[in-house]
Amino acid sequence: MYDWAEYRYFKYLLAVVEKNGFRAAAEELHTTQPNLSAQAKQFHEHSGVRLYRKSKSGRIRLTATGVAFKLIAKGLLDARDEAMDALLAIERGEIRTLRFGCSSQTDPTLFHLFCSLHKELLPDCPVLSAHGDTVQLVQDIASGEIDAAIVTLPVADPSLYVDEIRRDRLVVCLRADNPLAKKVSLHPADLQANPIVLYHPQRNPDAHERLAELLADVGVTIEEFSRASHPSEMQSLVKQGFGFALIREGTLLEPELTTRPIAGVMWTVDTAFVYKKQGHPKRIPVLIRLLKSRIARPSENGKKPPRSVGRAPEQMSLLG
Repeated sequence: MYDWAEYRYFKYLLAVVEKNGFRAAAEELHTTQPNLSAQAKQFHEHSGVRLYRKSKSGRIRLTATGVAFKLIAKGLLDARDEAMDALLAIERGEIRTLRFGCSSQTDPTLFHLFCSLHKELLPDCPVLSAHGDTVQLVQDIASGEIDAAIVTLPVADPSLYVDEIRRDRLVVCLRADNPLAKKVSLHPADLQANPIVLYHPQRNPDAHERLAELLADVGVTIEEFSRASHPSEMQSLVKQGFGFALIREGTLLEPELTTRPIAGVMWTVDTAFVYKKQGHPKRIPVLIRLLKSRIARPSENGKKPPRSVGRAPEQMSLLG
């Protein structure tokens, strides 16, 4: 359908819209203004879209489509470069074992899906897994112990790429026989009036601090709480009656437990891929794009796919 849409159109027109004119774009691309004008005309004739309007001075004013084009075209060209980097690395025999981590608070189906895609791409290249907390995994990536990881945010290391892929609502986990489980949603005051179980602060100090801020914003002050070092421990403590817990919506629950949203707020647990900006295995960006594509389309087995960032509403982020 769009076989006419060659990469050169996107490269040339991206320069035009970024430079706000043909002269500066031609200098950037080391070509002529007439050539750029011809490329732009062909694109407009084939596509039927208008990216900009020209003023008498020769400068351009972007349309709404042109504003969107800047981001779309850059993503398309980046994907091309990433694909070629990965193919060249494979051809040169630079592919080695991938050391891939997963934090305990992320959805494990994302980890398994990534590993499955890696096996499709490179059947003979093994993956070595590393599981732990976000803080430790980020340190391991920065030090070169592992290549990449899927973690919950925040991550503040400027030497790392943080590619967010998913947001999940934060909900209250409680015993199914608790009288409050009869409510459709819980009020923040219900959290203040009941004991609470939290993930150990030292496991992710930044996330814990942010959670305390959000709770304080709705009038909930947590001074004492039970501590869990793993999501399974959190559920176990809730089941034993130590209090409510805040967990990722969609988490597989033990039979005695249920979850309820918190009325009036939309807090999220944000999940991202993290890897080094310099020296990362070239196949990682390609695999992340494949994963995003896979989770964005309906599952072939009829099950609901994981929710991607692109399909989530704008929300107040708990961990991002």
